Amino acid sequence: MSEINYSYIVEYIRALHPVPTSNVLLEIEKKIASETEHWPIIKPEVADFIKVVLSLIKPVHILEIGTAVGYSSILMSEFLSENGHITTIERFPYMLNIAKENIKKAGLEETITVLEGDASEILPTLDAMQYDVVFMDCAKGQYIHFLPECLRLLKPNGLLITDNVLHKGTVARSRYLIDRRQRTTHSRLRDFLWTITHSDELRSSVLPVGDGIALSFKTGGKTND
Repeated sequence: MSEINYSYIVEYIRALHPVPTSNVLLEIEKKIASETEHWPIIKPEVADFIKVVLSLIKPVHILEIGTAVGYSSILMSEFLSENGHITTIERFPYMLNIAKENIKKAGLEETITVLEGDASEILPTLDAMQYDVVFMDCAKGQYIHFLPECLRLLKPNGLLITDNVLHKGTVARSRYLIDRRQRTTHSRLRDFLWTITHSDELRSSVLPVGDGIALSFKTGGKTND
């Protein structure tokens, strides 16, 4: 087994992943494939899923929680509407420096704004109902804590995309089969998934893609919004 799917299926799907049009994305992918770097970026199949979703809605404003090295921000920028913008939050200085360098290389300094600091402190300072898409890819144990702010910040008919929600499949297992050190994350992820799939504000689907991805639609908007 590899992650949450059979390894031969994962390998086949990843072989279908097209070469990025961005030289910066291609450079990041090559470094990771050659194991010269071990940066945490979204899986190829998750990247392809996000590209399809964003192609359908052409967002103007995207909020990302968890910049890492800027891979997903640069990827998502290709699918913005004209004059669209991405705001992304990162708290680790090492990742921040690499992300800023990659964003500069890609010529996207005007399109992507990196906010430095802890999301728990930054999210409450952002304006409500401002974003068409919120992409959450940070510490998994924080998803349930950040969810109220994500809902506040999302526009009606907006999308919340959350990565790594199945935690290598462990979320589906009994907590008694999980290492004690992982039980808090296990419990919080289960709480998060139950909440988004039973919320009156959201219509959600949890998909076994990559390490698990959740797609949530915020209700309340007009059908032609």
